[in-house]
Amino acid sequence: MNRILTIVLLAVSAYFAYRLYRGVQGTIEERELIKTTEYAVITRLKLIREAEVVFQEANRRYTSNWDSLINFIENGKVPNIQRREEIKQVGYGQEEIKVFFDTLGFTPAKDKIFKKSFTLNAADNGIFMGFKVKEGDRIIKNQKAYLIKIDGKEQDPPFQDQGVITKLAAFAVGDEVKKGDVMVNFWDYTFDPNTDLKKLSEVPGGDGYKFEINVGKVDKNGVLVQVIEVKDPKPINPDRKDSNEAKNRKPLHFGSKTDVTTSGNWESQ
Repeated sequence: MNRILTIVLLAVSAYFAYRLYRGVQGTIEERELIKTTEYAVITRLKLIREAEVVFQEANRRYTSNWDSLINFIENGKVPNIQRREEIKQVGYGQEEIKVFFDTLGFTPAKDKIFKKSFTLNAADNGIFMGFKVKEGDRIIKNQKAYLIKIDGKEQDPPFQDQGVITKLAAFAVGDEVKKGDVMVNFWDYTFDPNTDLKKLSEVPGGDGYKFEINVGKVDKNGVLVQVIEVKDPKPINPDRKDSNEAKNRKPLHFGSKTDVTTSGNWESQ
Protein backbone atom coordinates (compact mmCIF):
# COMPACT_ATOMS: atom_id res chain seq x y z
CA MET A 1 0.00 0.00 0.00
CA ASN A 2 2.79 2.40 0.97
CA ARG A 3 4.59 1.58 -2.26
CA ILE A 4 1.51 2.36 -4.34
CA LEU A 5 1.02 5.64 -2.45
CA THR A 6 4.65 6.58 -3.06
CA ILE A 7 4.31 5.92 -6.78
CA VAL A 8 1.12 8.01 -6.92
CA LEU A 9 2.79 10.89 -5.06
CA LEU A 10 5.79 10.76 -7.37
CA ALA A 11 3.51 10.83 -10.41
CA VAL A 12 1.55 13.79 -9.01
CA SER A 13 4.78 15.62 -8.18
CA ALA A 14 6.14 15.00 -11.67
CA TYR A 15 2.90 16.28 -13.19
CA PHE A 16 2.93 19.53 -11.21
CA ALA A 17 6.65 19.98 -11.86
CA TYR A 18 5.97 19.67 -15.58
CA ARG A 19 3.07 22.13 -15.36
CA LEU A 20 5.32 24.60 -13.52
CA TYR A 21 8.07 24.17 -16.12
CA ARG A 22 5.65 24.67 -19.01
CA GLY A 23 4.22 27.73 -17.30
CA VAL A 24 7.63 29.33 -16.88
CA GLN A 25 8.75 28.27 -20.36
CA GLY A 26 5.52 29.58 -21.86
CA THR A 27 6.05 32.96 -20.19
CA ILE A 28 9.61 33.16 -21.53
CA GLU A 29 8.48 32.25 -25.05
CA GLU A 30 5.65 34.79 -24.90
CA ARG A 31 8.01 37.58 -23.84
CA GLU A 32 10.43 36.68 -26.62
CA LEU A 33 7.59 36.69 -29.17
CA ILE A 34 6.47 40.13 -27.97
CA LYS A 35 10.04 41.44 -28.15
CA THR A 36 10.73 40.19 -31.69
CA THR A 37 7.30 41.23 -33.00
CA GLU A 38 7.56 44.74 -31.54
CA TYR A 39 11.02 45.12 -33.07
CA ALA A 40 9.51 44.31 -36.48
CA VAL A 41 6.61 46.71 -35.87
CA ILE A 42 8.98 49.54 -34.92
CA THR A 43 11.12 48.89 -38.00
CA ARG A 44 8.01 49.10 -40.20
CA LEU A 45 6.83 52.29 -38.47
CA LYS A 46 10.25 53.87 -39.05
CA LEU A 47 10.00 53.06 -42.76
CA ILE A 48 6.47 54.46 -43.01
CA ARG A 49 7.57 57.59 -41.15
CA GLU A 50 10.52 58.18 -43.48
CA ALA A 51 8.28 57.64 -46.51
CA GLU A 52 5.70 60.12 -45.19
CA VAL A 53 8.35 62.73 -44.38
CA VAL A 54 9.79 62.48 -47.91
CA PHE A 55 6.27 62.47 -49.40
CA GLN A 56 5.52 65.66 -47.47
CA GLU A 57 8.79 67.20 -48.65
CA ALA A 58 7.84 66.55 -52.28
CA ASN A 59 4.09 67.27 -52.08
CA ARG A 60 3.78 69.66 -49.13
CA ARG A 61 1.34 67.33 -47.41
CA TYR A 62 1.11 63.91 -45.81
CA THR A 63 -1.07 61.16 -47.22
CA SER A 64 -3.42 58.72 -45.53
CA ASN A 65 -3.78 56.68 -48.72
CA TRP A 66 -1.56 53.60 -48.67
CA ASP A 67 -1.70 53.14 -52.46
CA SER A 68 -0.54 56.73 -53.00
CA LEU A 69 2.31 56.29 -50.54
CA ILE A 70 3.46 53.00 -52.08
CA ASN A 71 3.28 54.43 -55.60
CA PHE A 72 5.33 57.43 -54.47
CA ILE A 73 8.03 55.18 -52.99
CA GLU A 74 8.23 53.12 -56.16
CA ASN A 75 7.90 55.85 -58.79
CA GLY A 76 8.19 59.28 -57.17
CA LYS A 77 11.03 61.78 -57.46
CA VAL A 78 12.24 64.35 -54.95
CA PRO A 79 13.80 67.66 -56.06
CA ASN A 80 17.31 68.43 -54.84
CA ILE A 81 17.03 71.98 -53.51
CA GLN A 82 20.01 74.26 -52.92
CA ARG A 83 19.62 77.45 -50.91
CA ARG A 84 21.79 80.45 -51.82
CA GLU A 85 21.93 84.10 -50.85
CA GLU A 86 22.83 87.26 -52.73
CA ILE A 87 23.89 90.27 -50.68
CA LYS A 88 23.60 93.74 -52.20
CA GLN A 89 24.71 97.06 -50.73
CA VAL A 90 21.72 99.42 -50.84
CA GLY A 91 23.09 102.25 -48.76
CA TYR A 92 25.72 103.21 -46.25
CA GLY A 93 25.93 100.35 -43.76
CA GLN A 94 22.83 98.71 -45.21
CA GLU A 95 22.49 95.44 -47.06
CA GLU A 96 19.72 93.74 -48.98
CA ILE A 97 19.70 89.96 -48.81
CA LYS A 98 17.89 87.92 -51.41
CA VAL A 99 17.39 84.20 -50.85
CA PHE A 100 17.09 81.82 -53.81
CA PHE A 101 16.20 78.15 -53.93
CA ASP A 102 17.57 76.30 -56.94
CA THR A 103 16.46 72.86 -58.10
CA LEU A 104 19.52 70.78 -58.95
CA GLY A 105 17.95 67.69 -60.45
CA PHE A 106 15.85 65.00 -58.82
CA THR A 107 16.45 61.92 -56.67
CA PRO A 108 14.26 58.79 -56.87
CA ALA A 109 12.01 58.71 -53.81
CA LYS A 110 13.05 55.13 -53.00
CA ASP A 111 16.72 56.14 -52.84
CA LYS A 112 15.86 59.11 -50.63
CA ILE A 113 13.86 56.89 -48.27
CA PHE A 114 15.93 53.71 -48.20
CA LYS A 115 19.46 55.11 -48.41
CA LYS A 116 21.50 57.35 -46.14
CA SER A 117 24.59 59.31 -47.17
CA PHE A 118 27.68 59.61 -44.99
CA THR A 119 30.97 61.48 -45.03
CA LEU A 120 34.24 60.70 -43.32
CA ASN A 121 35.97 63.93 -42.34
CA ALA A 122 39.56 64.55 -41.36
CA ALA A 123 39.81 64.53 -37.57
CA ASP A 124 42.92 66.73 -37.49
CA ASN A 125 45.41 68.68 -39.59
CA GLY A 126 48.11 66.60 -41.24
CA ILE A 127 49.81 65.35 -44.40
CA PHE A 128 47.87 62.94 -46.61
CA MET A 129 49.67 59.62 -47.17
CA GLY A 130 47.15 57.69 -49.28
CA PHE A 131 43.79 55.93 -49.20
CA LYS A 132 43.30 52.34 -48.05
CA VAL A 133 40.05 51.97 -50.00
CA LYS A 134 38.76 52.78 -53.48
CA GLU A 135 35.51 53.98 -55.00
CA GLY A 136 32.90 51.23 -55.22
CA ASP A 137 34.25 49.33 -52.21
CA ARG A 138 31.79 48.11 -49.58
CA ILE A 139 33.37 49.01 -46.28
CA ILE A 140 32.56 47.92 -42.73
CA LYS A 141 32.63 49.75 -39.44
CA ASN A 142 36.16 50.21 -38.00
CA GLN A 143 37.81 49.43 -41.36
CA LYS A 144 40.80 51.71 -41.96
CA ALA A 145 40.12 54.52 -44.44
CA TYR A 146 43.35 56.39 -45.20
CA LEU A 147 46.82 57.26 -43.91
CA ILE A 148 47.64 60.67 -42.52
CA LYS A 149 50.83 61.95 -40.90
CA ILE A 150 50.18 64.08 -37.84
CA ASP A 151 53.13 65.59 -35.98
CA GLY A 152 55.44 63.14 -37.72
CA LYS A 153 53.38 60.05 -36.79
CA GLU A 154 51.25 58.08 -39.24
CA GLN A 155 47.64 57.36 -38.30
CA ASP A 156 44.93 55.42 -40.13
CA PRO A 157 41.47 56.65 -39.07
CA PRO A 158 38.64 54.07 -39.25
CA PHE A 159 35.12 54.31 -40.67
CA GLN A 160 32.41 54.78 -38.06
CA ASP A 161 29.70 53.34 -40.31
CA GLN A 162 29.41 50.74 -43.05
CA GLY A 163 28.41 51.34 -46.66
CA VAL A 164 29.50 51.72 -50.28
CA ILE A 165 32.08 54.34 -51.26
CA THR A 166 30.94 56.80 -53.92
CA LYS A 167 33.74 59.36 -53.88
CA LEU A 168 37.25 59.86 -52.56
CA ALA A 169 38.68 63.33 -52.01
CA ALA A 170 41.09 64.54 -54.70
CA PHE A 171 44.15 64.54 -52.46
CA ALA A 172 47.58 63.46 -53.66
CA VAL A 173 50.20 61.95 -51.37
CA GLY A 174 51.97 64.80 -49.61
CA ASP A 175 49.01 67.21 -49.76
CA GLU A 176 48.09 69.15 -46.65
CA VAL A 177 44.82 68.07 -45.04
CA LYS A 178 42.87 70.35 -42.75
CA LYS A 179 40.65 69.27 -39.90
CA GLY A 180 37.09 68.84 -41.18
CA ASP A 181 38.02 68.20 -44.83
CA VAL A 182 35.71 65.62 -46.42
CA MET A 183 37.86 62.59 -47.17
CA VAL A 184 35.28 59.98 -48.25
CA ASN A 185 31.64 60.00 -49.35
CA PHE A 186 29.65 56.78 -48.97
CA TRP A 187 26.12 55.48 -48.49
CA ASP A 188 24.27 52.55 -47.00
CA TYR A 189 20.73 51.23 -46.76
CA THR A 190 18.80 52.26 -43.67
CA PHE A 191 15.95 49.88 -44.55
CA ASP A 192 15.87 46.47 -46.20
CA PRO A 193 15.76 47.15 -49.98
CA ASN A 194 13.88 43.86 -50.45
CA THR A 195 10.94 45.02 -48.32
CA ASP A 196 7.63 43.96 -49.90
CA LEU A 197 6.02 47.38 -50.34
CA LYS A 198 2.66 45.81 -51.14
CA LYS A 199 2.53 44.87 -47.45
CA LEU A 200 3.71 48.26 -46.19
CA SER A 201 0.39 48.94 -44.44
CA GLU A 202 0.27 45.55 -42.69
CA VAL A 203 1.36 45.20 -39.07
CA PRO A 204 4.11 42.54 -38.80
CA GLY A 205 2.79 39.48 -36.99
CA GLY A 206 -0.73 40.88 -37.14
CA ASP A 207 -2.39 38.35 -39.46
CA GLY A 208 -3.00 40.95 -42.16
CA TYR A 209 -4.54 43.81 -40.19
CA LYS A 210 -3.29 47.30 -41.01
CA PHE A 211 -1.77 50.25 -39.23
CA GLU A 212 -4.17 53.09 -38.49
CA ILE A 213 -3.13 56.26 -40.29
CA ASN A 214 -4.56 59.70 -39.53
CA VAL A 215 -3.66 62.94 -41.30
CA GLY A 216 -5.00 66.36 -40.41
CA LYS A 217 -4.22 69.96 -39.50
CA VAL A 218 -3.99 71.79 -36.18
CA ASP A 219 -4.02 75.49 -35.41
CA LYS A 220 -0.69 76.73 -34.08
CA ASN A 221 -0.83 80.46 -33.31
CA GLY A 222 -3.24 81.10 -36.15
CA VAL A 223 -1.39 78.93 -38.65
CA LEU A 224 -2.77 75.58 -39.83
CA VAL A 225 0.00 73.00 -39.57
CA GLN A 226 -0.12 69.43 -40.86
CA VAL A 227 0.00 66.52 -38.43
CA ILE A 228 0.15 62.76 -38.85
CA GLU A 229 -0.20 59.73 -36.61
CA VAL A 230 0.35 56.08 -37.57
CA LYS A 231 -0.47 53.47 -34.93
CA ASP A 232 -0.56 49.72 -34.33
CA PRO A 233 -4.26 49.28 -33.41
CA LYS A 234 -3.92 45.78 -31.92
CA PRO A 235 -0.66 45.51 -29.96
CA ILE A 236 0.70 42.02 -29.38
CA ASN A 237 1.69 43.21 -25.92
CA PRO A 238 -1.51 43.16 -23.81
CA ASP A 239 0.00 45.77 -21.47
CA ARG A 240 0.03 48.41 -24.23
CA LYS A 241 -3.19 50.42 -23.88
CA ASP A 242 -4.35 53.88 -24.95
CA SER A 243 -5.45 54.46 -21.36
CA ASN A 244 -1.88 54.18 -20.06
CA GLU A 245 -0.54 57.51 -18.85
CA ALA A 246 3.06 56.80 -19.84
CA LYS A 247 3.54 57.49 -23.54
CA ASN A 248 5.93 54.58 -24.01
CA ARG A 249 3.33 52.15 -22.61
CA LYS A 250 0.71 53.11 -25.19
CA PRO A 251 0.32 51.18 -28.48
CA LEU A 252 3.35 51.64 -30.72
CA HIS A 253 2.94 54.70 -32.93
CA PHE A 254 4.65 57.76 -34.33
CA GLY A 255 3.33 61.28 -34.66
CA SER A 256 0.25 62.81 -33.07
CA LYS A 257 -3.24 63.97 -34.01
CA THR A 258 -2.83 67.13 -31.93
CA ASP A 259 0.89 67.98 -31.84
CA VAL A 260 3.35 68.80 -34.62
CA THR A 261 5.72 65.85 -34.26
CA THR A 262 6.78 62.66 -35.99
CA SER A 263 8.50 61.16 -32.95
CA GLY A 264 7.87 57.51 -32.15
CA ASN A 265 6.74 56.58 -28.65
CA TRP A 266 9.36 53.82 -28.56
CA GLU A 267 12.00 56.58 -28.71
CA SER A 268 11.00 57.80 -25.25
CA GLN A 269 11.69 54.42 -23.64
